[in-house]
Amino acid sequence: MPNIFDYAHACLHDSTVEQLLSLTHEAQQYAQEGVLQFTSSDIVRPIEEVSFPEHPILLAPRDMPRRKLTTPAGLCAFFHAIAHVEFVAIYLAWDIIYRFRGLPDEFYRDWLRVADEEAQHFSLLRARLKAAHSDYGDLPAHSGLWDLAQDTSHDILVRLALIPRCMEAHGLDVTPPLIEKFKQLGDEDAVAILTRILTDEIGHVALGSKWFKFLCQTQNVESEHHYQTLLLTYYKGGALKSGFNQTLRRAAGFSDNELAWLEIHSH
Repeated sequence: MPNIFDYAHACLHDSTVEQLLSLTHEAQQYAQEGVLQFTSSDIVRPIEEVSFPEHPILLAPRDMPRRKLTTPAGLCAFFHAIAHVEFVAIYLAWDIIYRFRGLPDEFYRDWLRVADEEAQHFSLLRARLKAAHSDYGDLPAHSGLWDLAQDTSHDILVRLALIPRCMEAHGLDVTPPLIEKFKQLGDEDAVAILTRILTDEIGHVALGSKWFKFLCQTQNVESEHHYQTLLLTYYKGGALKSGFNQTLRRAAGFSDNELAWLEIHSH
């Protein structure tokens, strides 16, 4: 019978873009049919051995060029950048499955669904790029998200705090204004894509909150204080950016205390 950890290994270490998408959808289909196994071996390769496609070329975030949404080239660069975020998000979902063993089957089912939805997002964005006679990999992309994955590969609580409950949660803050911008530009296709992504991402961040709180409880750790400690210890992106979307973050499992603390520690 198919095994989720075999799929995770193949996706992270031995797949092209097309194979990654196909394997992700196939694994989710098996999970929905109830035939996917969740039995784990002890063999987990280090995160440094995860393999990405040759393209796009990855640059430090500070080296990425600025882009304007009012030019065709700027639009293409914008959608390429978002496609890259969604592509890496597939890897992030598979990596949290692959790297952290011995958790409830529900944990792996949840993050497999995230991987599948991120793959759907990527495909929507890739179709948008192809309509503009471009493709994923044609432009450089930034390495920030995966750098953070490497920094958090040693501890499931650090991973949950820093990826879904920090970096991905930032998307809940910045995406609504982008949707409004594209409404003003009359770009209904962009509005539809970004709205779909935003809707799913609320659920993804909520899963981060769910499992962070659950695992804090199992380790007898107070979750709100531990979240604050982990952000102050590990977050290397500088001070937290202000402009939190309180409504969407509450929907994604942030407490009033956490939001108040984030406001105090943001700029």
